[in-house]
Amino acid sequence: MAYSTHMAAALSGATIAQLRHWRRDVRDGPVLIPELAVRPRALYSFRDVLALRTCVRLRQDASLQKIRRAIGNLRRLGEIEHLSSYSLVADGDSIALVGNDSEHSTDLVKRPGQQVVATLAEILEPFSVRPGVVVPHLLRPTAHITLDPETQGGSPVITGTRVPYDAVVELLEDGVRAEKIADYYPAVTPEAARDAQTFALYVNSYQPEPRAS
Repeated sequence: MAYSTHMAAALSGATIAQLRHWRRDVRDGPVLIPELAVRPRALYSFRDVLALRTCVRLRQDASLQKIRRAIGNLRRLGEIEHLSSYSLVADGDSIALVGNDSEHSTDLVKRPGQQVVATLAEILEPFSVRPGVVVPHLLRPTAHITLDPETQGGSPVITGTRVPYDAVVELLEDGVRAEKIADYYPAVTPEAARDAQTFALYVNSYQPEPRAS
């Protein structure tokens, strides 16, 4: 699944400006370059979204400079897998790589390579990024919306179906009432249709503002 920039932003909690800035190759290297495409437009994978959620959560407790340094040191330690393969947590004034046992981790900022103790934060769970804005659960953004990389290529769908949420939203925008969506998609209830519209409003809130002419 190729996620557009604004969908990757909505699913991760990063702003469009942050995604653009995090792609920049500065002294310590980029935070994350989309693995699918950068030009003519950025396209993010599901793994990218997982990595971005980690970075957004880290950003709440650590500076961008520390995050870049941590990722740079991670690479220098020989870790070259996709960033989503690693569990990174902010540990006081440093950032640590959590081991598979979730009990021991490696410092990546203050004492690169040394062992420290850290607690793994669940990046799939909802979290707040700013007042009034909560990034939803990644795999179940709402009560009736599910995201599964094995279903429709990872596009958010109505739970229990393969119906993309935006197909339902298009019908609603065309004037079809929620109670009539089942005429087109029998498995979609009115509540699920309204939920799809609510999720669409959330996703669209990450759309970049149109430039003034």
